[in-house]
Amino acid sequence: MDLNQVTVPCTDYPETVKFYQLLGFRLIVDSPPRYARFETEKGTTFSIHAEGMASSGADMTIYFEVADVDETVASLVEKGVTFTSDPVDQAWLWREAYTRDPSGNNICIYHAGENRRFPPWRVS
Repeated sequence: MDLNQVTVPCTDYPETVKFYQLLGFRLIVDSPPRYARFETEKGTTFSIHAEGMASSGADMTIYFEVADVDETVASLVEKGVTFTSDPVDQAWLWREAYTRDPSGNNICIYHAGENRRFPPWRVS
């Protein structure tokens, strides 16, 4: 079994589409006003679906890995994205910064490298 994609709720379809395009994702399916699918540089897909209710943000976080968190965050801040936390090195060996999409979904821009799949405490 492999994870194919994740679909997250949105309340403002046009603003949410713009937000994910601003983050650098390619829009590959556009079915306004309810559904859009995006593709990452490596081909992973994720979707938004207008559901009329914003996420509380407390129950889910979407993680997008980048090569350089600080550089990516600085670039996005220049484009108007507001972050809820600056880049921080975490005890689990990831560097992370957090923002929210227009519907309130929690977004983590992070870099883990090999530690994502192979942390020193990985179960053998």
